[in-house]
Amino acid sequence: MILKLTEVTAQAGDCDDEVTLTYEARQKSRLRSQTDSGKEIGLFLPRGKVLRHGFILTGSDNYRIRVKSASEHLSVVRTQDAWQFARACYHLGNRHVPLQILEGELRFLTDYVLDQMIEGLGLPVCHAFLPFEPEQGAYHSHGH
Repeated sequence: MILKLTEVTAQAGDCDDEVTLTYEARQKSRLRSQTDSGKEIGLFLPRGKVLRHGFILTGSDNYRIRVKSASEHLSVVRTQDAWQFARACYHLGNRHVPLQILEGELRFLTDYVLDQMIEGLGLPVCHAFLPFEPEQGAYHSHGH
């Protein structure tokens, strides 16, 4: 039997299970998946909401499942040069690339064309297998 999950909250607390999802899967409002322990689940969530690491999913039976960000193949750019950092953010943002911004570090899903563009700006690109939690975007943070 599939556990139907219809609500999402950003609350902390104890959970009954966890589900590890890629960034692409965390953008879907309708999804069939399995929890980390193997329980079949179906997401039936409001459209337009991206699941963030740590969010809690629940259904009518109050079974609580914590969302975890899956590790993915990422391009990683590191620099302490604020101008170079801003340039890289500008060019990636101009292409609407989901981008995780950390102190002196940018992460995006690996794409060789984007890697070449960043290298063309004079920044080195390395690759890693890490959880991906891109910026939400200002237009999402106010419920628009």
